[in-house]
Amino acid sequence: MAIGGNRNFAALLDELISEEAERTGGAATSLNSLDYLSVAEELHSGRINFTDKRAQDAYDAEETSASDETPDAVDEVEAAAEDEPPAALPLSTDPDEIARELGLYADIDAGLLGRIRRDFAFNNHPDRVPSHLRANAMERMQVANMLIDEAKRGKFRLPRSVEARG
Repeated sequence: MAIGGNRNFAALLDELISEEAERTGGAATSLNSLDYLSVAEELHSGRINFTDKRAQDAYDAEETSASDETPDAVDEVEAAAEDEPPAALPLSTDPDEIARELGLYADIDAGLLGRIRRDFAFNNHPDRVPSHLRANAMERMQVANMLIDEAKRGKFRLPRSVEARG
């Protein structure tokens, strides 16, 4: 197996299949004739041996070629990073503020609560926010779900701070 160069996963699979065919005396199969399921089955069958050592060698070769980049390329990447917008700040996890954001009120319809939950999740789910905000988003989702569950059980009461502002 050759190491280095501009290789992709498909090329690696082709090479592994060719090596397997040579080892077993079978005809090499082109990756183009395989579907994803048959490739996955082949990988899980154990007939292809891709060891940690082989992976580490390939990784080390890639790292070596990446460290040979020209300073101009590194400067371009750094300049592009400087042009990125500033990171978003975490949103409030205060139950009063989340209740206001959800638009909850006493005696709210259960069907509307489902819609409110889906809309809030669409806008605030941890999988939809930058990685540095995921813990905050998870906490916000937990608080929102708790508030919506209380409203579904008929136990939701407007927080005093919200009642005073209303």
